[in-house]
Amino acid sequence: MHYLRISDEPIDVSEMYKQLVAPEYGGIDMFVGTVRQWTGEIETTKIEYSAYHPMAEKQLEKIAAPIEEQGGRVVVAHRTGELTLTDIAVFVGVAAPHRAEAFKWCQHVIDTLKHEVPIWKKEYDTDKVRWGN
Repeated sequence: MHYLRISDEPIDVSEMYKQLVAPEYGGIDMFVGTVRQWTGEIETTKIEYSAYHPMAEKQLEKIAAPIEEQGGRVVVAHRTGELTLTDIAVFVGVAAPHRAEAFKWCQHVIDTLKHEVPIWKKEYDTDKVRWGN
């Protein structure tokens, strides 16, 4: 069973964690990505995320399926809309029977999400606007 959400609503880490807890899991690994102020020498003031929801949800399902077939559980929440500094942009959590799998799978999910899921970010810097992926 997985929980995958792309929404304008804030991400509640405690609620996401509750989705991962079950007696069969001995390891839970979580990644929480926030809006940071500095990227090198570029100062960010806010970020606006947008997504192509049907395709993004389909891609998230494809990422979660193999992990769940191997006995894990995947929880992903990604914000859309305007976020300011320190807001939570993404939560990825994976529960597994053992910690090594949880660590490995969590990193796989966030890395694959960033490269394959159609979610775009528009970064507002102190002097310009940039599009990133």
